[in-house]
Amino acid sequence: MCFLVLFSCTSKYGKVLKSKDKEYKLKMAEQYYVKKDYEKAQQLYTDLLPLFKGDPRFEDIYYKYAYTAYYQKDYMNAENLFKTYGENFPNSPKVEETEFMRCMAFYKQSPKVDLDQTNTVKTIALLQAFLNTHPDSKRIAEANEIIDACRKKLELKEFNNAKLYYDLGYYKAAGVAFSVLMDDFPDSDQSDEYALSSIRAYYRYAEMSVAEKQPERFEKVINDANDFEQRFPASTLLPDVANYKSQSENSIKKLQIQNNEQTQATTQR
Repeated sequence: MCFLVLFSCTSKYGKVLKSKDKEYKLKMAEQYYVKKDYEKAQQLYTDLLPLFKGDPRFEDIYYKYAYTAYYQKDYMNAENLFKTYGENFPNSPKVEETEFMRCMAFYKQSPKVDLDQTNTVKTIALLQAFLNTHPDSKRIAEANEIIDACRKKLELKEFNNAKLYYDLGYYKAAGVAFSVLMDDFPDSDQSDEYALSSIRAYYRYAEMSVAEKQPERFEKVINDANDFEQRFPASTLLPDVANYKSQSENSIKKLQIQNNEQTQATTQR
């Protein structure tokens, strides 16, 4: 029975595809679209688009055609179709919607955090342009939520990269990466954590350095600790920062004592 039903449906759809009656074909495409059978609807719309150019219904066919790609998760094609909809029908009341859906198509292509984030960056840029173009849109809140989600993903990717440098023992690179992360996301709830991580990395870098380079590098830790105290006066991480500052100051004092002792020993000889 299942086979017969499937064969009957396939046979019926085959007849629709072969039909030369464009009105009948459009009627069936609309039915498939309403039933959310987007694959069949898309195939029919593909055939119908060149036949309805110049017809008042062409715009609606193109609009639904773009959505058939989106609903089938063909986001690359959907992005292009939503874009060209706006170009072909600039005065349509649906342009705001299709511009937003173009952003959504890019957002749907945003990959996992550890992969290339080009589409995430494009999503943010397009949504910011959308907000500028449609400041009174009912989609403002949703657009801002997506921008925030994209920025969180970019922030996490940068954090993971910085942490990887630290875990691998590339302390200078980690210090730079955490510092850049803090500057790139100054409004982050974790800005003080990034600043502390940068100080910690530079402290380890100073510790691992040869003796003649240590004073300069411990001095950087002290300067960064002072900046932290000014930038995050209410941070709960201040004791940790103060500890790195104190250890750096003590290390510099020990190095100065050692240098003085070596100088005296050389003079006595």
